[in-house]
Amino acid sequence: MKRPLRIGLTLLFTGLAVAYLVWKIDLHETIDTLLDADPWWFALAAGIMVGTALPMALRWQWLMRAQSLPDRFAWLTRAYFVSYTAGQVLPTSIGGDAMRVYETSRRHPGRTGDITAIVLLERGLGGAATVLLGAIGFLLALGTYDVGAYLWIEGLFVFGTLVLMFLFFARSARPLLARTQPLLRKLRVDKPMRAFYDGVHHFRGHLRLLVGVFVFTTAIQAVRVLSIWAAGKAVGIDLGPRIYYVMGPLFFLVLLVPFTLNGFAVREAFFVSFLGSVGVPADQAFAAGFLFFLVTATLALPGPAILLWEGFRGGSRPRLEHG
Repeated sequence: MKRPLRIGLTLLFTGLAVAYLVWKIDLHETIDTLLDADPWWFALAAGIMVGTALPMALRWQWLMRAQSLPDRFAWLTRAYFVSYTAGQVLPTSIGGDAMRVYETSRRHPGRTGDITAIVLLERGLGGAATVLLGAIGFLLALGTYDVGAYLWIEGLFVFGTLVLMFLFFARSARPLLARTQPLLRKLRVDKPMRAFYDGVHHFRGHLRLLVGVFVFTTAIQAVRVLSIWAAGKAVGIDLGPRIYYVMGPLFFLVLLVPFTLNGFAVREAFFVSFLGSVGVPADQAFAAGFLFFLVTATLALPGPAILLWEGFRGGSRPRLEHG
């Protein structure tokens, strides 16, 4: 996508989301709600998000080893926190993923294609796990919550996930992918796309690992949903965790799409729209969304400290130290 078009679409989505929020909320009421937020519930939400970064780094390490790319858990955790910092100024999670690929490629020269495949596979497994939680949320919503429109959107994510799994892991999909080669060659992306496909397809021989990582990721995502619930409790939304297992998976999936810079306005609009469908006032819902933004921002706090410390020490070592 050309840069002017991308910028134009980003501004359009941002404008629409802001207009929706201006229409729905009372700013003074929202500010009062935020000022009255319970700091202990906020601390719980932030603790859940920061704490789940550690098992995510462990998941990344498992996938790296499967591609003969061993690396230290401490450095991978460090890279995760730095990528969260990058994600605050780049489009949603994609910017953070690009930072992880760049930094890891410097430690493993010549393996950029494999590293990109691992990071995107990790992201894909996260999306698939979120879709599974969404399916569970769908069952929880039946006959209890009137959120039918959102379930249709979730169904599209399920379908898209199944299509991607077929394209990347089924041998019978190769003839279909081969038809795209002339177009990719014309766009001059055929070689990197081939390297990416080979890197992902390599994991067909690691089915046990993929299943284990998928189950592990599903557990991580299930815990992360509780951070949304805690953010809601912080602003006085008296709903149990169950509704957030309907809302949370879809919310995480929406944030994977780079509509706006760091999900600005789209995140809060989603909270207002979804929670409004179950009777939560718009001001309270917006406050919960903004508070959850602050929760995710806490993930970015270690990054600058890490980079500053490395700067004092003369910079981080790009190459992997064995031994």
